[in-house]
Amino acid sequence: MQMQATKNWSEFRPGEIIKHFTQEPPVDVVSLAEALGLRVWEKSLPNISGMVTPDQLNGGRSGYSIYVNAEDPLNRRRFTIAHEIAHYLLHRKRMPEFKDDRMYRSPGLSDDVEAEANRLAADILMPRRIIRKLLDQGVDDPRIMASRLMVSPDAMEIRLGLRSRFNTKAPRRF
Repeated sequence: MQMQATKNWSEFRPGEIIKHFTQEPPVDVVSLAEALGLRVWEKSLPNISGMVTPDQLNGGRSGYSIYVNAEDPLNRRRFTIAHEIAHYLLHRKRMPEFKDDRMYRSPGLSDDVEAEANRLAADILMPRRIIRKLLDQGVDDPRIMASRLMVSPDAMEIRLGLRSRFNTKAPRRF
């Protein structure tokens, strides 16, 4: 069965859906969320970047909604959506609702859980196969790559291993 031939994404595993939506830059994270059964809403959320929460009234077929701070820049909103998708996929059985503050921290969650959500968000927005494709095309400037993937230059440099989140060298291979 080909995924493009159907809109019934419920027939597919999350990994298959993610792979489908992460073939070309930039990744359409809103359509990805919807294919996973999540509804995405933008609204003013003081001191909160985003959250994923059970929402039987307005949620997608999963019964969950992602709320993202409408006042944040586009690249940040995209990362927040990917981060909340990650919480939904990886952690919803531990805790049904996640509210991430400006530093992507949820009350009651360990740094390891947040780091896991950040890693999956990076995998969604900056898939290694797209990065390799850009490198093969001669695009090796992190700022240009960031622009094509619609992520921040800082996120791209971290993903490429040019620096770590804590500003130390951490080379990575693609």
